[in-house]
Amino acid sequence: MRVGRQAVLSARARRLIASSALVTVSLGVAGISWAQDASTSDTTQLQEVVVDGKSDRVVGPDPTIVAKNTATGTKTDTPVIDVPASISIITQKELEERHVESLQQAVSYTAGVFADEFGNDDRYDYIRIRGFDQTALGTYRDGSAARIPAWFTASRLEPYGLQRVEVLKGSTSTLFGLNGPGGLVNAITKRPQDEKHGEVYTSLGNGTKEIGTDFGGPLDAEGVWTYRLTALGKEGDLGWDNSNDDRFYIAPALTIKPDEGTSLTILTDYYKRNGTGARGFPTGADIDINTFLGEPDFNRFNTEQTDIGYQFEHEFNDNLTFRSNGRYTHLSLDYAEVYGASLDPTLDRTAFSVDGRSNRYVIDNQLEYDTGWNGIDSKTLVGVDYANDNTRENILYGTAGPIDINNPSYCGLSCINLGPYVNWHVKQEAVGIYAQEQLTFDDRWIVTLGGRWDRVNTTADYLDTGARDDDTASAFTKRLGLTYKVNSNLAAYVNYSESFQPLVTPSGNGYAVSGSLKPQRGEQYEAGLKYSPDSFDGLFTLAYFDLTQTNVPSYITPLIQQQIGEIGVRGIELEGKAAINSNLNLTVAYSYWDAEILEDGIGGNVGNRPQRVPRHLASAWLDYTIPGEGQRGDLTIGGGVRYIGQTYGDDANTVSVGGYTLVDAAVSYKVTDDVTLAVNATNLFDRKYVASSYYGTEYYGDRRKVIGTLKYSW
Repeated sequence: MRVGRQAVLSARARRLIASSALVTVSLGVAGISWAQDASTSDTTQLQEVVVDGKSDRVVGPDPTIVAKNTATGTKTDTPVIDVPASISIITQKELEERHVESLQQAVSYTAGVFADEFGNDDRYDYIRIRGFDQTALGTYRDGSAARIPAWFTASRLEPYGLQRVEVLKGSTSTLFGLNGPGGLVNAITKRPQDEKHGEVYTSLGNGTKEIGTDFGGPLDAEGVWTYRLTALGKEGDLGWDNSNDDRFYIAPALTIKPDEGTSLTILTDYYKRNGTGARGFPTGADIDINTFLGEPDFNRFNTEQTDIGYQFEHEFNDNLTFRSNGRYTHLSLDYAEVYGASLDPTLDRTAFSVDGRSNRYVIDNQLEYDTGWNGIDSKTLVGVDYANDNTRENILYGTAGPIDINNPSYCGLSCINLGPYVNWHVKQEAVGIYAQEQLTFDDRWIVTLGGRWDRVNTTADYLDTGARDDDTASAFTKRLGLTYKVNSNLAAYVNYSESFQPLVTPSGNGYAVSGSLKPQRGEQYEAGLKYSPDSFDGLFTLAYFDLTQTNVPSYITPLIQQQIGEIGVRGIELEGKAAINSNLNLTVAYSYWDAEILEDGIGGNVGNRPQRVPRHLASAWLDYTIPGEGQRGDLTIGGGVRYIGQTYGDDANTVSVGGYTLVDAAVSYKVTDDVTLAVNATNLFDRKYVASSYYGTEYYGDRRKVIGTLKYSW
């Protein structure tokens, strides 16, 4: 039980709570206003807010690559070994050592995760967990949804702005609401620290010219006010002709801690990223890996995002804690692309463009009560969360002139003919009420019980026709977990959990084969072991799971869906993270997925493996530091291997995509105590491989990328 907390609020704490309530109400009014009419007015650039308190110790930054506590698994401060679910945490130290440039890259050495399945298509962070695609709904930021609210309008997270990435595997709806059964990725934003710190760096390499800085610390002697500023600018590409990856990111943050147990953190950010579209080629073609089959003058995926959020926490006494977290996001998308080149050089290609605007408001209020009696510890959590997504997309669709894939000659804007396709205004409101009980008996048996009710309303107004789709879905999901601690280092667990995944967008007006798509339901059975040794900083996990999802849709064309019935995935995951000593770090991961189409509404595919689901995934990373002597500084040498097994490009299992193995490497040298020179390489041997096949189009994987970084820290 916690001790030393004030039971009575001071005047400063009262003022802070009142200010937090005012912020919450103001953001709520803003979110409702946008929900009513986000399509008719230009939005004001806002920025993001967050709140810290005792939860500092479960969001990082962590001193090694091993994190021991998490708030993602239970929404409470809980040791990872006590959570009856599989959780992987990528700490800031690991992100920096591998010079991570995307969320996909961040989780690429994680058990149970298949990332970057579309290779050189980097419009989104494509992430598949336990065989299920979590790209649209499975991304969270600071515990709140950062989903893709409609078809295209979405942005990516900037890894340099993160101090942790957590992957919670399995059905998660009991705590987080609408989501797929595979799990979720929760990205933790950098926030102010109690100690003064700072760095400035510059990177140069393949497709990269970059500068950045990250600094902060206390603003006053008492440490009541702390700040942080993170920023970067990048001019780059993706390693291909006619590709682009320019970024500008700035994130000011401020924390106020007027009393022990009370804190408010405000996180703001502005992120502008200019990229390019996907670059596929026809299935069966054997073309040069650099070949571009779109149009250079009609090839952009540009996003601009502004966030303002808050995370408030107050401990009323030793037992009762209130938390309120919220974020407002405004996002714009300017997207244009030509695709669909054919083996026949006389056939037209397809062209389309998207002008998207999206506004999101999310809030999560929680009340936690901790108590104990007769050898039993109780941690009770109740909460209510609300998400409002409001998106307008004007999509134009048409044709572009043909191209010879073996001798490309571009025709420019004059050969592109576009017409109206969809001009819609999609609004989605989701409300969830949840409760969770964690009971610990004799410090060995931990029972975790949870339940949640969700109601989701999704409306699409077709502005050019006056038509409207309106879908409302509700569900109750539950979770039951049991952990047995053999000793303080070894724990065994079992759990049962459920998921609820309604429509991302309504499916009427021709976007489904017949009628509207029903919400998908999932359930999972899982058992596992977790071991955290005393002799070094490490965490090793073994998990077996059995997942099923019903009402699963499948695209029979790139735009038309049909629900094929039920998919099941059974598998085994093994993961180890160890900081064996101050010089040696090790990460290993292996996943086996036995995925099968159990029911099929199309016919003929029962028993087949779902498309783009590998059977085997494996990875390992090792780095070792040779301590410096005299005038020679520390030298760290690291390397990793990633293996992705064979997949299919269709549910009929007629298009096979071979597995591939990639090698990464890193070297860093401490020039002085404050200056570090590092070189990182991904796909070190420049392996040419096909990453994915999708409805007659294949995608090459990313090429070799080598980046050198010079960093000064203080």
